[in-house]
Amino acid sequence: MTDQERMRSDTTGREPAINLPWPVALLILALIAAHAARVVTGGDPDRYALTSFDLDAGRYAGVVTHQFVHGGWTHLMMNAAFILAFGAPVARYLGRGLRGGLAFFAFFLLCGAGAALAYAAYAGLIGGPGPDAPGGGPWALVGASGAASGLMAAAARLIEGRGRLGSIFGRTVMGMSISWFAINLVLGVSGLTPGAAGVPVAWQAHIFGYLCGLLLVGPLGWLAGAKLHGGPADHDNAL
Repeated sequence: MTDQERMRSDTTGREPAINLPWPVALLILALIAAHAARVVTGGDPDRYALTSFDLDAGRYAGVVTHQFVHGGWTHLMMNAAFILAFGAPVARYLGRGLRGGLAFFAFFLLCGAGAALAYAAYAGLIGGPGPDAPGGGPWALVGASGAASGLMAAAARLIEGRGRLGSIFGRTVMGMSISWFAINLVLGVSGLTPGAAGVPVAWQAHIFGYLCGLLLVGPLGWLAGAKLHGGPADHDNAL
């Protein structure tokens, strides 16, 4: 083999520098486009947020739409970084084909919706909506943090299983879970709001989203055709 042929062979066999699964790239682009459109049009974030009054009034759209609304570019970029880091292994596990992509989007939206509904229930238990409520009055939930936390949880199970779906009670999963819960408790107690421009962080929703991710990655993997304790299904590997 000549030097030129060897160089050509090395080039064609080399892994791409960026090997991002298409569902992750499409999701991040959708979040950026949604935020840019709202900023350009001057839209009110509360119109798409999940607020303390929505569920009682029978308005449920915010359970999904709040995930595409962010308080600012820094808030958006922080969530995009989380999705980039933890979404890639989850997307690869679910599969790169259409079936796996749809399962990935469903997983993301369900984790975000579960986090929002659990947060609404929690807020109701500690005081409920209204300016005179002992829980702190009315609230509005925005951002993809709950769903991104679900991706983190799913990635923890995949790390535990070294590419397979590991036990919820494995050492790696428990370590990441305790660390994530502790970080959010610090945010809640201290009132620190990195990237949120001083807006209070719904840290409880992060924890609820994480718990949803731990539980939902198995069923969504089954629906995607992935082996629950193995890698992606063979039909998705070929796509």
